[in-house]
Amino acid sequence: MSFGSEKVNSLPPYLFSVFQKKKKQLQAEGVDVIDLGIGAPDLPTPPFIVNRLVEEVQKPENHRYSNYAGCQEYREAVAQFYNRNYDVDLDPDTEILTLVGSKEGIAHLISAVINPGEAVLIPDPGYPVYKSAVHLAGGESIYLPLDEEQGYKPNFDRISRLDVKKAKLMFLNYPSNPTSATVHLNTFMEAITFAKKHELAVVHDSAYGLVTFDGYKAPSILQAPGAKDLAVEFGSLSKSFNMTGWRIGYVVGNKEMIKALSVVKSNIDTSQFLPIQKAAAEALSSNLVSVDENNNVYKKRMMNMLEALKKMGLEVEEPKGTFFIWAPVPKGYRSEEFAEKMLEEAGVIVTPGSAFGPSGEGYFRISLSVDSERLKEAAARMVRLELGGRK
Repeated sequence: MSFGSEKVNSLPPYLFSVFQKKKKQLQAEGVDVIDLGIGAPDLPTPPFIVNRLVEEVQKPENHRYSNYAGCQEYREAVAQFYNRNYDVDLDPDTEILTLVGSKEGIAHLISAVINPGEAVLIPDPGYPVYKSAVHLAGGESIYLPLDEEQGYKPNFDRISRLDVKKAKLMFLNYPSNPTSATVHLNTFMEAITFAKKHELAVVHDSAYGLVTFDGYKAPSILQAPGAKDLAVEFGSLSKSFNMTGWRIGYVVGNKEMIKALSVVKSNIDTSQFLPIQKAAAEALSSNLVSVDENNNVYKKRMMNMLEALKKMGLEVEEPKGTFFIWAPVPKGYRSEEFAEKMLEEAGVIVTPGSAFGPSGEGYFRISLSVDSERLKEAAARMVRLELGGRK
């Protein structure tokens, strides 16, 4: 007898939990495993944020339920952040919603917006949670082709008329997980024009929006004219402020979609712990110096790893965003096969590109979110790896 629903039983195991299981098995056998698979920052949360949390935890009134939409201070901080960084005006009461991390918000939004059987366009390659969340909502995932030759920008011309007609929602993600691709505002303007023409709602996942390098500044989709008519944007403090375990994020933009999401969430959770929201407000109200410091660390790590990949004969364009490197597998290997070889022979976990969609085959993803010395050790092991001269 099975106690799992058909939806749950037919859902493949979450990719990263599978790798963690393999990691534990090898560690139990005495293998020193360096995990470059998961994008979980190793750097500490900035002290000024921690100090605000400690201060707020001391106040008994903060141990009560939060407002379902999140506390006013946090939502106003999000609004001010958007005004200051993107010149976008947001109403804290109707155009901003507090999330228990953007991952839960994305999953719940899909359930809030689509009906069973309706389709969602998801990037290929893209974050696996998009597809699993569509599955759990009873929807159909249709891959949105990304143009590799044009830096993994959406290729709207390659979407069939039938697929567009079936779709109700479209996901975008820049800077991109897994490809680390970045875009300029004109890409979002094109996406909004396409969505309006075909009556699609748009979701932009901007989890890595502040993790950028060399003067590049990632735009917000809400900067595109008319974006609020049909688009929302998800943000997270996990990657930019090293707050993954705090579980705090937000969604901004179209009032209708945010209201639908708020209905779902008010029946499922009661927002995040108030001291966390207030500490997050402190983070968003800061001068972002701590974010720049983080990015400088990731940049140095990136250059070291790119040099190692070059020694392996793998040429990779230097990313302008995220703390990921998206690299081609050596000639003659498939993605999963190469990832297995890395784990078994070098004790290094990387993520096979095939885990991110059909177009990810032939690539692997490296996360730079590990201690710099451990990353150097991983790079040294990778360079020593015998690739066998496969053809």
